[in-house]
Amino acid sequence: MIEQRFANQRGFSDHGWLKARFTFSFANYWDPKQIGFSDLLVINDDQIASGSGFGTHPHKNMEIFSYVLEGALEHRDSMGNGSIIKAGDIQLMSAGSGVTHSEFNPSSTQKTHSLQIWIVPNVEKTKPTYQQHHIPNELKRGKLQLIISPDGENNSLYIRQDIKIYSGLFDGEEQEIFNIPENRYVYLHVARGSLKINDLIFNAGDGARIRHEQQLHFNHGQNAEVLLFVMRPIETNCPYM
Repeated sequence: MIEQRFANQRGFSDHGWLKARFTFSFANYWDPKQIGFSDLLVINDDQIASGSGFGTHPHKNMEIFSYVLEGALEHRDSMGNGSIIKAGDIQLMSAGSGVTHSEFNPSSTQKTHSLQIWIVPNVEKTKPTYQQHHIPNELKRGKLQLIISPDGENNSLYIRQDIKIYSGLFDGEEQEIFNIPENRYVYLHVARGSLKINDLIFNAGDGARIRHEQQLHFNHGQNAEVLLFVMRPIETNCPYM
């Protein structure tokens, strides 16, 4: 079963410097039917104005994944990390027992378009860690590339949860068949562009909860970029409930 949810059904917030769309309940957006899916808790689609960003703030016991689509983010944290995350980069911060960090758009002219994604960890109060990696487009071109996994396989980033995250680029005649492992739920997020998946049309910002399917057929892409989350078959793991 593919439960499609369209981009305009998401929550929205406009702070001037930040325009954000919320796939799941977050901040002032609350929908009791949209409180994460399995261990996936947050997908925030952020447009950050030049020279603006999120000041220093705390996190704990959360796996926080940043995926930059356009522009860059300047990251600084209490672990001593300072880096620029550019389009094509992925960053994973395991907040563990507690960390503070800030994220800013370092450009004076260009906006930043990024996704911030939260995964509930399977262990708490661990030592905070930071990982960053660049994924060349050729590794994602016409296929789904593993980018995050619980054991760091195939040079993916290591996450403290039973989840695998894939990224793919599809355009024109490029196509892929993804075999869903037995007894897994999947969440799909289309970051930009459009494509067909199992004969359903998805556009930028659309997503879907996927249960009890065996295969996903990706085709007819138009500059599409997608993220795929393969997870435990539970409905919601929300630590705030």
